[in-house]
Amino acid sequence: MDTLGWREWGALPELGIGAIKMKVDTGARTSCLHAFKLEPFSNQGEEWLRIWLHPEQHSDRELVCEAKIHDQREVTDSGGHTEMRYVILTRLHVGNFDAPVELTLTNRDTMKFRMLLGRQAMRGHFVVDPDKSYLLGQPGATA
Repeated sequence: MDTLGWREWGALPELGIGAIKMKVDTGARTSCLHAFKLEPFSNQGEEWLRIWLHPEQHSDRELVCEAKIHDQREVTDSGGHTEMRYVILTRLHVGNFDAPVELTLTNRDTMKFRMLLGRQAMRGHFVVDPDKSYLLGQPGATA
């Protein structure tokens, strides 16, 4: 198993995100991605989402992507607030890990990290060293 620091770089290639800073959150069951606007639409009889996001903190760069809706779930955040969130299934690349993960979508504009990596995605693949950061390098970087 690879070791993650408390924050890591990841990539979501199916969404067009080549690099995103993630907070590794063992307190969160499901991973979460920042989205400031969501628009459901039908694509050949299936339910999809058009997703607007700012993949970088403190940047106005806007990315619009599309993903099939995997589920809708009630999620309780760390402050005890419950909200209904869309869930998508998309590939995550971190270090040598490259596999589909579930991501809930919510507005994280006021948060430091645009993505949280939750326990469900880490289970069986990673251990966490909370004293370290960015142990697995930036996606696409060569050593």
